[in-house]
Amino acid sequence: MMLLFQPGLDEFQQAQDQLHSSFFSALDCALVLAAILGIIGGIRIYHNWQMGEREITAEVSAWFFAALFMVLAGIFLRAVFGL
Repeated sequence: MMLLFQPGLDEFQQAQDQLHSSFFSALDCALVLAAILGIIGGIRIYHNWQMGEREITAEVSAWFFAALFMVLAGIFLRAVFGL
């Protein structure tokens, strides 16, 4: 005889919905942080360049990869948890 309703099925669905909502928020948060890092980095690089510092390639790459890391971290969270 097959049971029509398994115990705990509603709770699992509820937990899955909460997980989806929290990690979509984490992805959005990672993208917002990447944008903030990009803006702050751009302002700092522009300021240093205007002050006469011509060797800014290390700083440019550091800020770029910090923002890229945040984007990839959000994508990684999304891929690992299947969201």
